[in-house]
Amino acid sequence: MKSKYQKITMARKVLGLAERATSEEIKLRYRNLLKNWHPDTCEENKATCEEMTAKIVGAYEIIMDYCDHYRFCFSEQEVKLHLSEAEWWVDRFGADPLWGKDSED
Repeated sequence: MKSKYQKITMARKVLGLAERATSEEIKLRYRNLLKNWHPDTCEENKATCEEMTAKIVGAYEIIMDYCDHYRFCFSEQEVKLHLSEAEWWVDRFGADPLWGKDSED
């Protein structure tokens, strides 16, 4: 029996996702793959297209189930781990004229 991690990893690989992906990246990849493999538009053998479509849909369901039930942490420390480059500079140096960038936030 496969662990939850193994199932998610296999699903991620079916969808061609990196180890980190935004929900937008997940949805875009899913839509593009379905567009290519849908039996109505696929240029491959119909059975192969149906099989790939089923794999893609199953993988997407596994990933989305994980995302829907993931418990996000909103602590300051966790949020700071995901700052953009501009936010990082403002957080470190504020509006310092030498090192900081002006921020309107």
